[in-house]
Amino acid sequence: MPQLLFFGLVGAAAWLGFKQLKTDAVRTAERSRRSEAETRNGSHGTLVRDADGVYRLKKD
Repeated sequence: MPQLLFFGLVGAAAWLGFKQLKTDAVRTAERSRRSEAETRNGSHGTLVRDADGVYRLKKD
């Protein structure tokens, strides 16, 4: 029985780790794509409109 609990915990940790890895990979790919587009356009950042109506640089 302890082996079952141990393998269950290891499996849950592996699943959560893989889920986090996928999230980070998507975030990194988006950042890379945005950076490549900025380099191609010659811009220095992406502007986003805040709730108060002011445009600011997008933060990662």
